[in-house]
Amino acid sequence: MLRWALMFLVIALVAALFGFTNVAGTSMFAAKILFFVFLVLFVISLVAGNRSPRTTV
Repeated sequence: MLRWALMFLVIALVAALFGFTNVAGTSMFAAKILFFVFLVLFVISLVAGNRSPRTTV
């Protein structure tokens, strides 16, 4: 998911460079949403991963 966010960010930067403001704005919005979804899922996986006790052999 982070890869998709970075891809949309690059698309937004290239589109802004060439003057396509609508494409740049839409790509930046998509990148922002995907980044925050990634952060939420990352935090959930960190919390869920620490809930199970470790067993030693």
